[in-house]
Amino acid sequence: MDFLRPDTLAEALALKAQRPDAVPIAGGTDVMVELNFDHRRPAALLDLTRIAELRSWDVDGGDHGDDHGTVRIGSGVPYTRIIDELGERLPGLAMASRTVGSPQIRNRGTVGGNLGAASPAGDTHPVLLAADATVEAASTRGTRLIPATGFYLGVKRHALEPDELITAVHVPTTRAPQQFAKVGTRNAMVIAVCSFAVALHPEQHRVGAAVGSAAPTPRRASAAEEFLSAELTATNQWDSPKPLPDSVKRRFGELVAQAASPIDDVRGSAAYRKHALSVLARRTLDWAWRDYSEKVA
Repeated sequence: MDFLRPDTLAEALALKAQRPDAVPIAGGTDVMVELNFDHRRPAALLDLTRIAELRSWDVDGGDHGDDHGTVRIGSGVPYTRIIDELGERLPGLAMASRTVGSPQIRNRGTVGGNLGAASPAGDTHPVLLAADATVEAASTRGTRLIPATGFYLGVKRHALEPDELITAVHVPTTRAPQQFAKVGTRNAMVIAVCSFAVALHPEQHRVGAAVGSAAPTPRRASAAEEFLSAELTATNQWDSPKPLPDSVKRRFGELVAQAASPIDDVRGSAAYRKHALSVLARRTLDWAWRDYSEKVA
């Protein structure tokens, strides 16, 4: 196995063009596990840890505290920094980052790595979908932006070309509530049995919702989004929020569960996953809406 260690992004992209079979490695929290258990034996590893451009973030289109900008997070920024430095701007992503593994894993693991692995159980994926994130991919041919909704193609399959690297993820900043929750066999260091994220978009009179670990890919719960967005708009709730009726929360949960197509496995049955998603959807919506009502009041 060859070990490639570029010092700059340009050098990394040139190496990836020459060796499209090279597997990128940054935190190594997924790749090293696969190597240690001999589940994967790539011809080459492309170490990205020396590339400073991938370890920074900045706000585009808005000043500090502005809710109209977009945060560009380099693919090498670890979860710990997202929690500490971006919690106010990206509350949902910070919540999901807090649930990832142990402190050691959060110090090493990155959203870029989560995207590169493209596991249906990746904790950040539902938030990226609900928040309308975009993945930045680069190669020697140029840079392109891939909406999160078009990034996940199948179990551990993504929309990157063989010569491309994930260089960043773009996530809109917000002051509106977002929530993330997952069910696991224990409270920490656990792969999700299922997960769910909800994001309120008051300026667009719209709700974002997405499920994880309950289908071949993370996916938006489109029918649930449309139902709740229409309900809130029709009742003028965005401007004058009131407690949501149980019937609305229940229907939202039902539609979220219907968006999933889970399987039975060692972590949980398909029926349990659907039930758990409906509960997570109701609870997170209740938390987010209460927070929103307090902000508007």
